[in-house]
Amino acid sequence: MEKVIEITNLTKVYPNGRGIRDINLDIYRGDIFGFLGPNGAGKTTAMKVMTGLIRPGSGDVKIFGYSITAEYEQAMAEVGTIIEIAEYYPYLSAFDNLKQLARYYAKVDYKRIDEVLELTGMLKYKQEKPRKFSLGMKQRLGLAAAILSRPKVIILDEPLNGLDVEGMIDMRNLIKQLAEQDKTTFFISSHLIHDVELTCNRIGVVYDGRLLNVDSTQNILCNYATLENYFVSEVERNGRVPSCSR
Repeated sequence: MEKVIEITNLTKVYPNGRGIRDINLDIYRGDIFGFLGPNGAGKTTAMKVMTGLIRPGSGDVKIFGYSITAEYEQAMAEVGTIIEIAEYYPYLSAFDNLKQLARYYAKVDYKRIDEVLELTGMLKYKQEKPRKFSLGMKQRLGLAAAILSRPKVIILDEPLNGLDVEGMIDMRNLIKQLAEQDKTTFFISSHLIHDVELTCNRIGVVYDGRLLNVDSTQNILCNYATLENYFVSEVERNGRVPSCSR
């Protein structure tokens, strides 16, 4: 299997003692990897380091073999991402927001903008302005922006927040479609256990800033009745130790 993301001894501890410590993880092409943990577990900190938004205290992240700290442009060249909240120009239409983003990519034209708006269920709102959107609609537009350039890796921080049931199903199906058809690799953080179970083929449990375990969803569900049971078991077995959090 082709290794796409390699996280080695990744540590980022804030002055208050919170953060992440000694995370080691490999993600392979076509994976839909779920980074599962409660709010404050360190998920967003890890993803900010992975995307170069903050520098690690120690350790490194490589994407397609390029270090995020030493070779940032090469590492992020094939990456689409939403960390925390997708940002927009509130007084531009959804289409014009994506048009601004498209300027950074030579191969993205207006047809592609319409295509990603349709994929995310936002085409009928293309001339409306994000300041009028619900949180779920903003999440959909954020995903449209993340996939606009046809990236090979997509890193999403809590992508299902604010979506209704129909929206969650739509996003889940789109993620699976891109992974299966285009071999797009997804790294998704979430505290929504049920949605991780239904979406991801591999899962890592993070708790108090530490990665407790990584396994395939198939193996987990062969040994536990639900992903929730597995999560509770891992936390009880490994997680109740003094460390750090988000």
